[in-house]
Amino acid sequence: MHSLPRRLAFAAAVGVAALSLAACRGVRPAPAAEPQFIHPDGPPVNPFSPAVRVGDLVFVSGTLGTTGTGLTVVPGGITPETRQVMENIKRTLAAAGLGMDRLVKCTAFLADLKEWPAMNEVYRSYFSNGKYPARAAVQATLLNGARVELECVAAAR
Repeated sequence: MHSLPRRLAFAAAVGVAALSLAACRGVRPAPAAEPQFIHPDGPPVNPFSPAVRVGDLVFVSGTLGTTGTGLTVVPGGITPETRQVMENIKRTLAAAGLGMDRLVKCTAFLADLKEWPAMNEVYRSYFSNGKYPARAAVQATLLNGARVELECVAAAR
């Protein structure tokens, strides 16, 4: 008598497993989307892509306030530099067929967090109706004396 409950439990477990397998038959995961490497300024000069699209997401690399393919940051401090960063991101997104309204997450890297308010003022002007991407900020030493760098993710759909 003691083994009957165990047998019933075992039979139930086997039945559930069989039903689960039957339900999954023919179900295969969707194939992984091929990455699309986005280079708005032509072939890459540096060993990274300004953005990579995978499925419905576009990952925008850390972007500095430089012009063209050079590494020289625009002069004048955090305000013009932030404006150039935002214009560079806008151009990269346009190369992917998207606008700034598709950004869903950004990480701001600032050389000095005391410059946060000035960076925020420019950043805010690129979005409307309070529809801002999720965002984090980190203080960091940046390449070529930059004051700000932004890395973002956009939703393609």
